[in-house]
Amino acid sequence: MNENVINDALLSRQPVLDPNNELVGYELKLQSVADAALPPAYDASQAAALICAAYADLGINSALGKNIAFLRIDPGFIHDDAIEVLPPDAVVLELVLDAAPDERTLQRCRILRERRYPLALGNYTGLDERSRPLLTLLDVIKIDVRQHGDDGLAELAGPLARLPLKLLAKGVESRETMERCKKIGFQLFQGNYFARPEIVSGRRLLASQMSLIQLINLASRDTDTAKIEEGFKHEPALAVNLLRIVNSVGYGLNRRVSSLRHAITLLGRRQLQRWLQLLLMTPAGGTPDASRSPLLQIAALRGRMMEMLIQQGYPRDGKLADQAFITGIMSMMPAALGLPMNEIFEQITLETSVMDALSSHAGALGKTLALLECFDADDKQGCLRVLGELPATNLSLNTLNACLVESLRWVNGSAAGD
Repeated sequence: MNENVINDALLSRQPVLDPNNELVGYELKLQSVADAALPPAYDASQAAALICAAYADLGINSALGKNIAFLRIDPGFIHDDAIEVLPPDAVVLELVLDAAPDERTLQRCRILRERRYPLALGNYTGLDERSRPLLTLLDVIKIDVRQHGDDGLAELAGPLARLPLKLLAKGVESRETMERCKKIGFQLFQGNYFARPEIVSGRRLLASQMSLIQLINLASRDTDTAKIEEGFKHEPALAVNLLRIVNSVGYGLNRRVSSLRHAITLLGRRQLQRWLQLLLMTPAGGTPDASRSPLLQIAALRGRMMEMLIQQGYPRDGKLADQAFITGIMSMMPAALGLPMNEIFEQITLETSVMDALSSHAGALGKTLALLECFDADDKQGCLRVLGELPATNLSLNTLNACLVESLRWVNGSAAGD
């Protein structure tokens, strides 16, 4: 395996959600920056080998936590023993077939199933010689919903309804599409529809959101701890969560924390502000668990990645790194609150440099945000362009991939005070 290919590739991830809009996992791919950068003998089979190598080399398994990695496996690579280095409880192997599987491939699928590897079939277009021999071996069937109307989707899904497998809708880019697929019988949904903001100027926020905003503003200003404590006293659920977080982290204490004021002091204004802003990303009735909430996970990932990238480019500027984390979280706030950014600025106290970054991609914070927006959109050329515009010269695609994996590990396994 050519290590340079891994270093020059972009780690692409697309969320896979369940019917409750909770995160199940990610489809992972490594995309070369340009076909010319690939070795002459590079083919789809080597592409599958590449993502498996990266899965191990980058430590993706531990970084994903409870989330599953959906990995595309070419027929040529399915026979490679390297597949069995992957943990069967943490991956779904997606078969990409252009023709009917031969008996050797079918036998290999049976062996993988016996070894508890879940199998999926990509780009399903109906019962034919390609799909029929595999039906009893599959756990997931993936259908690209962009290629079919509602009637066509219903016809494809109908014959599969009684089989013990799940239907995955690929290319879901709106909530309306997700709801239509859900009614047809799909149980998994791949796409970024949950992060598409439904902006309504002047939208009234929920009382719980207003309470969080008030606490965020108190934490970001030079406010007396007693006033912050008083604010928490009016929000019993938040107060309990605050005590639980500080107690679970421990902070090296020999006794449990029982006072709100003590908990606020121990957590610190910086971490308190981060925690409250992440809570604001949680949809009404949704889970505050970043490992399950896709929007919350993207916000936390973007914040952490921005912080890490700024730390690498400006290692002596701790304040800028703190602002980077806030900028990353706030960039997802329109999707969470359904408000335009200018109205969010009116309600949440932010530093000028953060607002400039969010409104016009100005400064180092704005350029880093633009980089991560390209990264989240799988825009390889956009990433290269913005990397070339950043004043820091020690950043690369490999840096982005490594920051993503480390940020995933932080989101899925860290406590609030990391």
